[in-house]
Amino acid sequence: MNIPFLDNWLKRHGGEHEENALTAGSENDPERAAAVAELLSECELLRVRAGQAGLELDDSPASLGALDQLPPRWRDDPEELPWLGNDAGLYLGTVIVRTVPGATWHIWPGGHPVVRLVSGREIGVVEAGLDWAGTGAPQLSQVYAEAAEA
Repeated sequence: MNIPFLDNWLKRHGGEHEENALTAGSENDPERAAAVAELLSECELLRVRAGQAGLELDDSPASLGALDQLPPRWRDDPEELPWLGNDAGLYLGTVIVRTVPGATWHIWPGGHPVVRLVSGREIGVVEAGLDWAGTGAPQLSQVYAEAAEA
């Protein structure tokens, strides 16, 4: 899922070309990278829905397993499902970036965020979150485990 306001923000800050795509932790402006990482970690809808279910999201790998165990009530609301899935993917990415050594956010032109591992592999966390929200697979904890092994 593209994030249009992020795309516009990147364009204003020199990130409209692939060589200027934002990679947190690279030679890019570290303040900019930190601001984008903070923005991506908000995941407000997911945090609210998890809180309503009694789960506090603490940005840990264990919280991904706990999310996997929640009853998928959001599937009853076709308008909310893609938003919650997007948040789930961004939350997954946040956990990976904060806990897997060398993992960084990479924002492609067009505002498409992925997580880049030290190996160079990119994980489409938003797509994984959307799949998880819609079908329950892959489990968020499984995507995390694969990233942590790489």
